[in-house]
Amino acid sequence: MPAYKTVVFDLDGTLLNTLEDLWISTNAALAAHGMPEHTIDDVRRFVGNGIALLIHRAVPAETPADVEAAVLEEFKRHYGAHCEDHTAPYPGVPQMLSRLHEAGVGLAVVSNKADFAVQELVSRQFPGTFDAVLGENEAAGIRKKPAPDMVEAALERMGRDRDGLVYVGDSEVDVQTAASAACPCVTCTWGFRTRGELAEAGATTYVDSPRELELVLLGSAR
Repeated sequence: MPAYKTVVFDLDGTLLNTLEDLWISTNAALAAHGMPEHTIDDVRRFVGNGIALLIHRAVPAETPADVEAAVLEEFKRHYGAHCEDHTAPYPGVPQMLSRLHEAGVGLAVVSNKADFAVQELVSRQFPGTFDAVLGENEAAGIRKKPAPDMVEAALERMGRDRDGLVYVGDSEVDVQTAASAACPCVTCTWGFRTRGELAEAGATTYVDSPRELELVLLGSAR
């Protein structure tokens, strides 16, 4: 029997390497409004709490709210057209997901990324893999991570209870999400945060490759 019955995954930095496309779209939106651009490492640190906060962190301090809103809309337009230019699963992730699915493990994705982008990316990159897929949808009353709402909504859509639940992510937001959902957390070290940043955030169980993650989730790790 698998060690866990239900696995809820983060998306960016956990399953998909989306950083380059996020960086390019952020800088395109900033440039469209005459604002200074950022390095890819800057954007790595900005992501994790949704695109509105990504843009808030990227625009210069004291940017008027209406201008920030315009930059956000430009980001959405650009990212919607270019979200797969450089994005791909991390090596070994598709195989890991396939073996979990074959073992009867329930699989879900919850992401603070805009729902339109989450649905498109997951359907194209991982067709038929997940039992529930949720992007940011606070308008429906589902608070974004690290609140537990998205995990709870995923369980409801899957028709599963909390028995055998584990959360997998790559950032401090994910560590906090697992804590708020009162479930175990497995933290991936290949994503958008350094191991030091993850340790500071309170991560305790690390995996360094999708194969290692598979073994932990299936209970085959030695």
